[in-house]
Order: sequence, then C-alpha cells, then structure tokens
Amino acid sequence: MSAAPAPQAQPFVSTLLGEPRSTQLLELLQGLDASALHWLSGYAAGLAARTPHATVAPVAPAPVAAPAVSFTIIYGTQTGNSRLLAERLKRQVESAGLGARLFRASDYPVRELAKEKLLCVVISTQGDGDPPDDARGFCEFVLGKRAPRVEGLRYAVLGLGDSSYPRFCEVGRVLDARFAELGATRLLERADCDVDFEPVAKGWLDQAFARAREALAPQAQATATVVPLREPPATPAHGKEAPFAAEVLLNQRITARGALKDVRHLELSLEGSGLSYAPGDALGVWHHNPPELVETLLSELRLDGHADVTRDGRTLPLARWLSDELEITKLNRPFLERHAALSGSTALREALEPGQAEAFRALLASHQVIDVLRAHKATWEAAALVQALRRLTPRLYSIASSPKRVGEEAHLTVSVVDYTAFGLRHFGAASSYLSTRTAGTDKVRVFVEPNERFRLPENGDTDVLMIGPGTGVAPFRAFVQERAETGARGRNWLFFGEQHFRTQFLYQTEWQEALKKQTLHRLSLAFSRDRAQKVYVQHRLREAGRDVYAWLEGGASLYVCGDAQRMAPDVHAALVDIVSTHGGKSREDAHAWLESLREQRRYLRDVY
Repeated sequence: MSAAPAPQAQPFVSTLLGEPRSTQLLELLQGLDASALHWLSGYAAGLAARTPHATVAPVAPAPVAAPAVSFTIIYGTQTGNSRLLAERLKRQVESAGLGARLFRASDYPVRELAKEKLLCVVISTQGDGDPPDDARGFCEFVLGKRAPRVEGLRYAVLGLGDSSYPRFCEVGRVLDARFAELGATRLLERADCDVDFEPVAKGWLDQAFARAREALAPQAQATATVVPLREPPATPAHGKEAPFAAEVLLNQRITARGALKDVRHLELSLEGSGLSYAPGDALGVWHHNPPELVETLLSELRLDGHADVTRDGRTLPLARWLSDELEITKLNRPFLERHAALSGSTALREALEPGQAEAFRALLASHQVIDVLRAHKATWEAAALVQALRRLTPRLYSIASSPKRVGEEAHLTVSVVDYTAFGLRHFGAASSYLSTRTAGTDKVRVFVEPNERFRLPENGDTDVLMIGPGTGVAPFRAFVQERAETGARGRNWLFFGEQHFRTQFLYQTEWQEALKKQTLHRLSLAFSRDRAQKVYVQHRLREAGRDVYAWLEGGASLYVCGDAQRMAPDVHAALVDIVSTHGGKSREDAHAWLESLREQRRYLRDVY
C-alpha cells in the first residue's frame, strides 16, 4: 500500500524549500510505501545529527505582491498627538486588508513625492505658526522650488494646533494650499483640530479611511489576502485615556526662600503600573483646576455650582465641570468669540479680527478666562458656558530621571505659576495642582508620552552638549544619570541658566557631584539677574564658541530644551554665529550646516 504525502503538508513544504525544490521532492516521494518513507525520515534525521552546529534558516512567508498603490501617511509632531492619529489611521486602513505606509516627516524620502498617488499628512503647528522640529525639512521641501508637480496625487491634510495662538494650525493650512498649487487633488477637505483634538479628528479620520478604501478597493480585490505573522502588540494597561494613579513619594521645593520662582522636585511611584520610559520622554499629568479659581469664576458669573449640566451625553454639577473637565486658565479663540458676542465688547471684537494678530497675542499672554469675564461683563447660562469652554487636556512634563538610576519612579521638575494681576491671584492649573500634592497621601493620574525625537545617541562614545535653562534642565538630569549608569565614555557638557545663583541653581549639589565623578565634564552657568548686564545661556555659548564648534565638528550631539518663544530662537542665533565665526562659513552656509545636524538627528530640541 503506497503512502503519498498528505495534501495539507504541501503548502508547508513549498514555503520551507521554495517552489522548484518542493516540486522535485514531492515527485520523488510519490509511490513510496510507509516503510520507505520512515527509512527516509530516519536518514534525514541522521544527516541533521552529523551537523549539530548548523542553524536552521527561519521560515519566511511566501512573498505576496504589494498593491500597486498604497496609502502613504506622513506625520509631524512635537508632543506625539499627530503620531497617535496617524498610527490610528494606518491601523484602520490595514484592518481592511489595504496597503498603508507610515512615515515620520523627517524619515520620509521626499524624492518619492512625485510618484505618490494617495497621501495623508497629519501635522501640528508649534507656537506662532512654526512646523514641529521633525517636519522642518519636509515642509521646506514641499514649500520650496524643488517640489515636483503632482497632478496624479490625491491628498488630505489634518492640522493640529492651539487656538490660543493667532496662527492656529498654520502649517496644515499652508501645506494643504501648496499641494493644490502643485496640481494635486484633495481626497477630502482639510480639518483643523484644537488642543482637544478628538471631536474633530475622529470624524475626519473616518472620512479619510472611507475615501482611501474607495480608492484602493479595486486593487485590494485583485490582491491576495495577507495573514499577519504576529499578533498586534498588546495595548498598555495605562495610557492617556486610562492613566495610572501614581503615589507621590516626594514633593520638595528646590529653590531657596526669597527666590522669585517656586520650583518643585516631585518623585512619583510607577510601581505596578507596567509603564516604562526612556530619558527624553515626558510624563502626562491629568490635573484638577484650583478650587479657589473655580469659586471665583462661579461668583463672578453668579452661577450655581451644584446645578447639573449635560455635555456630550454626560451630566455633572457645574462646579465639577469647571474643576475636573474644562480649561479655565488658558484662553482660546472659540470662547473669546462667544464672549465677545455676549458682552458686545468692541475691544474684544477688534482683537479677534484677522489683521490683529499682535493684539490677540497680547490678550492671550496677559489674560486668563477670569480676567476676560471681569473686564467684559456678560451674562452666561451654565449650559452655554460648559459648551464654550474647551476640554481639559493633560500637561506634559519632561521626565527628570533615568529608570536605570531610580527604578520604578518618575521624577519631575515643576515651576509653579502663581502671580497677581488685575488685582487677582492667578494660577497655573497643573503646576498649582502638583505643588499642593502631599507625599505619602496623594496620588496623581499619569501616563508616559514617548518622545522618540529626543533620545540620547546610541553610541555611548558620542559627546553630548545640553542647553537647558530653568526647568528645561529636567531631561538633562535624566541624560546625565543614564550616561553614568550605562558607563558611556562620551563627554557631557551642560549649559544651565536661571535668575540668581544663590536661590535658583536647580540641582546644584547633583551637578557638583557629577563633575567630581566625571559623569559631567563641563558646566557653563548663566544667572541673568546677579549683575547689571543680564547674561543668558546664549551668551555663554558664544563665549565658549570655539570649543562648542570643536565638539560639534568632532561629532557631538546637541540638545536644547525649554522656552520656544525666546530662548530657543536666541540659542539658534548664537549657534549660527558660532558656526560662522569658528567654522569660517557664511551665515547661509552656517544655517545649512546646522540643518544638516538636525537631519542627522544630532541637533534635537524639545521646546514648548
């Protein structure tokens, strides 16, 4: 009785040996009886035993032809929100068996733009109309003379921003217009998302998915179904929408009495959370608004905090909305437009006009919600107020520790916002909340926000320059700890600045100890108010310009963290001067040289 190979084994044999060999093998085995097959199996086992060190090549899946056209998704992000939405869209497309490619803007090969057929760009706007750092090169290419004509392209742009800024979602708007100018056709209209991006983003992503599916469906029907080789990664137990309640282990003021700033060092326990982070990542904090501010706002509007109000299908007392759910410190355009209409204020209407960017910027910088309510009287109903205020969003803080040093903890450096203006005490919502947490008693709802574009170099022999005035020094505390714990041999140079040496030298004893141990090799300090002429970190950079350029020319990585409005541009200007002076380059070439460092991921910024 003959025993032919089982039919169900043939696909496995084909996958293992390839089509020609598998065909030959199966032909040879046809007609053999059971005893012959058993003998052959033993013979093959004996051959394998004679070569014990031979490795078995991994079984590769049979290649499946990719669709001729896939959906390319590009994101540019500063805080991670654009990345999350881009990844969500990619999962939607792939769940339908369609092809999708996902790129961080800095990784996208711009030469492929001319060949794209379906493209989605999800991009945030930073500050007053700037692209995120990881999208600068992409934006310069698309907006520049080298951009190709793309008549065959169908595209969509989703912008993220903050309506507290005059040029809200400017980068998304400019890119959307530029693609049309280059001849492309919109897959769907651009949408602009505010800080509370979910309400707009969800509907837009669903439409983008539907349009992509329509465009790719004919190809999908002609393409073999691909079965995933791996299970999708498990969703972490704790994240932005399911934060972890972290116990406060320490809440310590690290500025001296009499200091102009109250800066806190907080240590939070992540034990049992399953959360992990790397130096450069941020910790998201869900906070509550200051009770004193909630009471002041209710009193000003003469509203009952116990009155139930419904929004988005949820019913809560008004005071609860104002305390836990809504933003009541930062202004935004939709609220101001509504209040201008209710109050009839000419000054507010003028500040909101398109040509009054400076007036609008000044209003946002100097006023909180309560200031506008007091200065421009209006009668609000509770339901209308809850609808007009934007949803509370978590605050992100650079993590000031390395898990290799502190274990299952995360440390934060928090500058407390607390000042008087217009005869009233003002608070920073999150910083006030964190500063009043009690160690051993209170817990804080947190999640980890990865920041892959602000990582230490993989090669520990690389030198590192770190520029972090004020609380911008936080991630560099983590960097120095990490480099010490991993035995990195590269040199570390920190530029730190504050107002006064005696009262505001953050982590002074730690830096001094690191200098002694040679885990920190140089420390350049700038205390702006200790002398008549103010000195900032950019001045110290210029003073050490020859060495700074030598480090960079020698392969060092450069990091900047802190204020995006003044510090970061001033530091960049100082770097241009240094490269021009000590590198013998024109200013144009100096700009290009620094841009090349950015493209090599050797000039990285985490600015806000």
